[in-house]
Amino acid sequence: MGTFGKVWGNTSPLLVTPMIELHRINIEPNAFCSMHKHQFKYNMFYVISGNLEIHVEKSEYSLTDVTKLGPGEFTTVKPNELHMFKTRDDPVLALEIYYLETIGEDIVRSTVGGIVENAYKPSPTDTYNIPASLHLNLVADEDGV
Repeated sequence: MGTFGKVWGNTSPLLVTPMIELHRINIEPNAFCSMHKHQFKYNMFYVISGNLEIHVEKSEYSLTDVTKLGPGEFTTVKPNELHMFKTRDDPVLALEIYYLETIGEDIVRSTVGGIVENAYKPSPTDTYNIPASLHLNLVADEDGV
């Protein structure tokens, strides 16, 4: 997909679909991006190496929130919140993930799982008559195939 130069470093799209995007971003020391917002997308930052600051102007109240991230840490910016990232003296390698819906509780259950009582439990000594045509060759032959 390529690597695209930015004033603050570069970005490489790793996955691009209509619902989610994953980019690897390399940010130079003492660099920052523009203050901007995404109308519909959540914007997550996951730091692989270095230290990254995420500045967010909160839309619910008058406050600029600064989140400092180190390796293995992440934060998410909501749609329509003005935000920017900033580095200090070291370069940063991070993943930037854009997604449309909150990832999480999307399961709707129609039944409840459980344990079947008095169910047959095969023992290791049970034998089964499986036709040879259905046997799977899970062991390599003499050619290693």
